[in-house]
Amino acid sequence: MKRSEKQAAAALCVAVGSFSDPDDLPGLAHFLEHMVFMGSQEDPADNGLEVFLQEHGGSANASTDCERTIFQFEVQRQVFREALYRWAQFFVCPLLSENAVDREVEAVDSEFQLARPSDSHRKEALFGSLAKPGHPMGKFFCGNAQTLKHEPKDKHINTYERLKDFWRRYYSAHYMTLTVQSTETLDTLEEWVREIFIKIPNNNEPPPDFCHLQQPFDTPVFNKLYRVVPVRKVHSLTINWAVPPQGKHYRVKPLHYISWLVGHEGTGSILSLLRKKCWALALYGGNSETGFDQNSTYSIFSISITLTEQGFQNFYQVVHLVFQYLKMLRTLGPQQRIYEEIQKIEANEFHYQEQTDPVQFVQNICENMQLFPKPDFLTGDQLMFHYDPQVISAALTQFTPHRANLLLLSPENQGLCPLRDKWFGTSYSCQDICEEWAQYWTGDFELNPDLHLPAENRFIATDFTLKMSDFPDSEVPLRVLDEERGTLWYKKDNKFKIPKAYVRFHLISPLIQRSPENLVLFDVFINILAHNLAEPAYDANVAQLDYKLVAGEHGLLIQLKGFNHKLPLLLELIVDHLAGFRTNQKVFSMFTEQLQKTYFNHLINPTRLSREVRLLILEPSRWSVIQKFQVLTDGLTVEQLMVFATALKAELYAEGLVQGNFTSQVPGVPILQEHLRGSWVLHHCGNTGHQVQIEALKVFTQEDLISWFWQIRHDNRKLSVHVVGFGVEENDPSDQGAVSPGDSAPLAYGQVSHLTFLPTWTPALREATPITDIRAFSSSLPLHPSHQILC
Repeated sequence: MKRSEKQAAAALCVAVGSFSDPDDLPGLAHFLEHMVFMGSQEDPADNGLEVFLQEHGGSANASTDCERTIFQFEVQRQVFREALYRWAQFFVCPLLSENAVDREVEAVDSEFQLARPSDSHRKEALFGSLAKPGHPMGKFFCGNAQTLKHEPKDKHINTYERLKDFWRRYYSAHYMTLTVQSTETLDTLEEWVREIFIKIPNNNEPPPDFCHLQQPFDTPVFNKLYRVVPVRKVHSLTINWAVPPQGKHYRVKPLHYISWLVGHEGTGSILSLLRKKCWALALYGGNSETGFDQNSTYSIFSISITLTEQGFQNFYQVVHLVFQYLKMLRTLGPQQRIYEEIQKIEANEFHYQEQTDPVQFVQNICENMQLFPKPDFLTGDQLMFHYDPQVISAALTQFTPHRANLLLLSPENQGLCPLRDKWFGTSYSCQDICEEWAQYWTGDFELNPDLHLPAENRFIATDFTLKMSDFPDSEVPLRVLDEERGTLWYKKDNKFKIPKAYVRFHLISPLIQRSPENLVLFDVFINILAHNLAEPAYDANVAQLDYKLVAGEHGLLIQLKGFNHKLPLLLELIVDHLAGFRTNQKVFSMFTEQLQKTYFNHLINPTRLSREVRLLILEPSRWSVIQKFQVLTDGLTVEQLMVFATALKAELYAEGLVQGNFTSQVPGVPILQEHLRGSWVLHHCGNTGHQVQIEALKVFTQEDLISWFWQIRHDNRKLSVHVVGFGVEENDPSDQGAVSPGDSAPLAYGQVSHLTFLPTWTPALREATPITDIRAFSSSLPLHPSHQILC
């Protein structure tokens, strides 16, 4: 039985969020979310529920948005009623202990400190600061020790008393919606809810309402160009529009329709043209439907583009291409054919969706109960109900150049950004949009003939017939092919009985690990292969046929899933592009440049760097990211890539797995066989391996585990990897040009070309053996075999 089938879950949504923070206590709503979980009057222990949930395979969490706060938990269903009762007491009679205030302020501050190096959080904070004075978007939502402790103390504000006032005012039953999920009957669950939650206070106060604060970004500071220095080495352009709130149009979903077209990656799309010019790597367009992007005062529509170096140098031309596409959409008007195509795709996915994680499901539904009428609680956020061209046209008229806000992130903005964000310390500048372009966009500029609407999608499934099994039934996949150059495993879905399938191939080659140069060439190869597939495979992606190409340590992983009807078409498309791989110098340069940034960002991330060092010590013959970074620094050529690609395809071994609504004669697989020059003979090989392990686990006992542990305990050793930051604090005067990796002045590439080993100066580490030469240390260790002995 799946874990999710054993779990019960509940979520409660309160119709109050950070918009309701007092002006003199930024972050109070978020702080209250923390404090509510610090025990109840019936259970004063501040971690009583947490311990109970952990003991029964569960967990709890909460989040604060602009106008809503959501609490949720999951637990084994056998103890659901007891957990529900304990959890409900946080809303009936929370302890709100004054003794917990300082500790939870520090917890809030810790969240803020973790968010500070995040470019997405920095962008949101900067964007919010552009709202009209007095609008809640300008507030500091997260809160920290400064706003919740130090400043209130200086101003003689009693944070604890204000916290209790905030709870009494807003944590009222009539502001709340609740969703529970378990295997008990509906009558039983309803009885539990009535008994347990009936005592939640109800003050009958009117709910917080911000609907009168419309058009918060209708200000002179919005239609500007903002240059930002990011933490990560990335060039990105975001074009934002703030439009009237669109939540009331949820049955039409005009922004979703527009984002579908703007974010399209097929022929005639914005990204297609940008990729052909080697100006962009990725594009996202739309509204995330979070409280930040959509609330009762406005809706945001954003187009975010990851730029190449050339794209950054020509960013105004990139913006112009976007404006041309939007003008084309306004000129042509809404298209019923495209709307109904989107409608069909999403209806298919909704009707055949896989089981949702219970805690995620209840969280979504309890929020939907705040947003939609009862008939649409389950569908309001997922389906497009009816086509209304007037609603869509009204939204399209908003997306004009003179309403747009431009946000340009690049390390090259360093030195051009004298302004600082108050809370995150982001370096930025504000300037007028180039006069030449501004004047051009006010006129009737020409449309680009290469931009056009997408053609009909051939990947949309229409056959949902369940296949009859033609193979012996088994609990595990069975090997149906075993050849010199590949094996294939197969399992028919006889449990969930839905018209979907999962396909996975691992194309293994010894060539990849022979040198750091080969590893880098493999990374470049996979990136360009994905780039080549992006346009022709995009229709499959939007038709809910997911595919992923992963550069594994020993080969290429091809993963596909979705409706089985058209899945073979997608597999054939991928294999055709793999067999006929080609590229040019511009594309090669674009991806080697981007890969160098990726490696750099990996090396300045302390979590990733510590993992990298740990694996260098523990794994034999591992090539480091530093070595891969150096390969790109030294330089590669497109000719080297093509030689590598030819050699790679000549030394491939394929391992495949097909599961779901297919017979053993899997359509589309012969195309892979053709390119691997083998013959496909299906035969039953019996249970081996994905089965021996299962049998071993059936007889494995707790005593076996304990006995094994004590046998190896005498030789127990620990490896501890410490990553230490360096440099001055962000935005402080620099010392000889030295800055820390999180600073707004990113490191030069050359400064991460080697590891610097630091002395073990702390008393706790004096007895430890310091590692100052990884190769020398690891070569002195015994190398154990990696295979498993099961019988």
